[in-house]
Amino acid sequence: MELCSSATIPALRPLKPTNFSPSSSLFLSGSPLPPKFTCFGTKRICISHTSSSLYRQFPVQLLQPLRTRIRSMAAASPASYNTIEDKLPASLGVTEREEPNSRMRLNVEVPPAVCEDCYKRVLNEFMKQAKIPGFRPGKKVPENVLISYIGQDNIRKATIESILKRTLPHAVSSVTGKALKDSIRIASNFSDMEEAYLNQNSLRYDVIVDVAPEVKWIPEDGYKNLNIVVEIDSDIEADKAAERELRRRYKSLGVLRIVIDRGLQIGDVAILNISATTSGEDESKIETIPAAETKGFNLDTEDGDKLIPGFLDSIIGIKQAESRTFPLIFPESWEEDNLRGVCAQFTVECKELFYRELPTLDDSIADKLLRGCTTLGQVKEAILQKCLEVEQTAKEQITDNAILDQLCKMIEVEVPQSLFEEQGRQFYGAKLLEIQANVKLTEDQLASLSSPRAVKEYLDNQEVNIKNVIKQNLAVGDIFKRENLQFSTDELVKEVENSIEEFKRHKQDYDEDRVKDQVQEILEGSKVLEWLREHADIQYKTR
Repeated sequence: MELCSSATIPALRPLKPTNFSPSSSLFLSGSPLPPKFTCFGTKRICISHTSSSLYRQFPVQLLQPLRTRIRSMAAASPASYNTIEDKLPASLGVTEREEPNSRMRLNVEVPPAVCEDCYKRVLNEFMKQAKIPGFRPGKKVPENVLISYIGQDNIRKATIESILKRTLPHAVSSVTGKALKDSIRIASNFSDMEEAYLNQNSLRYDVIVDVAPEVKWIPEDGYKNLNIVVEIDSDIEADKAAERELRRRYKSLGVLRIVIDRGLQIGDVAILNISATTSGEDESKIETIPAAETKGFNLDTEDGDKLIPGFLDSIIGIKQAESRTFPLIFPESWEEDNLRGVCAQFTVECKELFYRELPTLDDSIADKLLRGCTTLGQVKEAILQKCLEVEQTAKEQITDNAILDQLCKMIEVEVPQSLFEEQGRQFYGAKLLEIQANVKLTEDQLASLSSPRAVKEYLDNQEVNIKNVIKQNLAVGDIFKRENLQFSTDELVKEVENSIEEFKRHKQDYDEDRVKDQVQEILEGSKVLEWLREHADIQYKTR
């Protein structure tokens, strides 16, 4: 059982040890990046651009940068838990043992001389604070009288706490520069320590320490010759996207008119009520399909390719107030697993039916299609160029993601538990902020989502994703160091200024040092990905 010793003895508060356990706060200190970033699973993709392509090139940490945290955490001296200038009357016995997940266990043996010295200090402290009848405050009180007044158990507990507080900095001094901040904790049960002290007048306890993880490449330097196959969706085609965008803009200039004397045609817009049930010979087993039920569904018939195959064909010709029933089979490629291959009986009622009255598609409406254009040709060219940029951005982002995924598979690293929990809490905190921004949560809902149980469920469910993100970041940081990559001070200053401007524009508070750390990590990542793209064999294929 791992715990932090923290027995409460009101008369001896100055001797109460610091809390050795890592912080369990859901929201860590520091400002997130400006709200131009969003999360999609384990990939953070920039959804708007600064003056450069920097923020597209590397997945961005939403809160404090991971590699920066590791550097600062490992650099922090464990002595920060207490001062080691307090010399001990005898040396401690400390045995180190490596454990999985970049963890070390320190077996600490405190000799009787140290225990006796701490005992005397505790008595002196009680003597200064205790108000014992018949003795003036601060004056010497016989030991037996003091023990009788304070209580033997209280003095023993206070002594053990004093021993732990005084000896811990000395015990962990050997891992200075390696221990991750807030990961040092006492793993021994307080009652066991109390029993050992009572019987032997000495103390033994175990300390658990998470250390900075070491990255091992398989094969060594394998990242220098990556073979990457990037799968691209077939709809990432600039010319087709440009046609769709031009059509969308053109349709937005139209006026909807009610259809009176005919049924539904391609190009129309229909308002439908839709319901569906499973179909089969046994009527007792027929069930409704909630995912397929909707009222007031706005159907643009030009978007028929997004519907279940056969649906649009089955309702062509339907008139207002008419209903139709027809069977369809959900394809095996359907997004919802539980509906794939299901035979369904659909019932569709047409509530309203409209057609578009569109202006002539010529130069006269060029400025309405795209402000500043005078000809239809200019509109088409401008839209195509924008779609080409989007296509290239998407292609590069997919390439970067494929590279990062490959790096994750090529390294062996034991992720420290404290680092996993901190990273996971940051992701969960960002997720809650996103939910709160989209849906105003009540205090009870927020409390429920912020509960330790909810956080633990998230960490358990997302363990693989969280560890993959950590591994990707560690891999990138290791490559940056191995290849001696650099970025200029001007780049850093420029991007820090851009980020701060984003905070100011959105009227958000920020920590300039934190922003600088974030930008530095992004710059490191962009340099690494740029280097990897230059040295990798990258092939593209359509899904």
